[in-house]
Amino acid sequence: MEPAYRGLGRCICCFWLAVAFDVVGLLVLLIGVFVNVFFYDLLIYAGAIVIFLSLVWWVFWYSGNIEVLASELEDDVGLTKKDKSGIGGAVRRLSNRLAGSIRNSLRRNGGVAAGSLGRQGGERGSAADAAVAPHLEQVVVALATLKPIDRTLQKYDAEMPTTATETSPT
Repeated sequence: MEPAYRGLGRCICCFWLAVAFDVVGLLVLLIGVFVNVFFYDLLIYAGAIVIFLSLVWWVFWYSGNIEVLASELEDDVGLTKKDKSGIGGAVRRLSNRLAGSIRNSLRRNGGVAAGSLGRQGGERGSAADAAVAPHLEQVVVALATLKPIDRTLQKYDAEMPTTATETSPT
């Protein structure tokens, strides 16, 4: 049995946050208007911005309290059997067929990432290759040690150490 909500509805936290933002924003705005301080314009703008931000909490509270009957949700969430006749049924069948063919194509090729990385021509890999596909391409990075040649001109000469690279079996 669903609990009966009275008064403020389900999203009480959003309601009280909206009220708090409104009260704080109004206080800051009124202080900026009526108190003689040199930064009154900052207080007026800040109060207006806080009141504007309270609208976010009001929208959350309102949308969280919208009630939709289960009979209205049936078509959206698939609770009823879809009608396969008419133009709606034809569009639904076409959409299901197209989505199924794309899904099966991606399964056969090992997904988008595995199909595009490290393969040449028409080569196809196994499922194990698809799992390590991001590691198929290797990037070699050479590091240089810089030492000053002439301190007055601040020029640098790159000393290239010998590097060794490993390649993964593919």
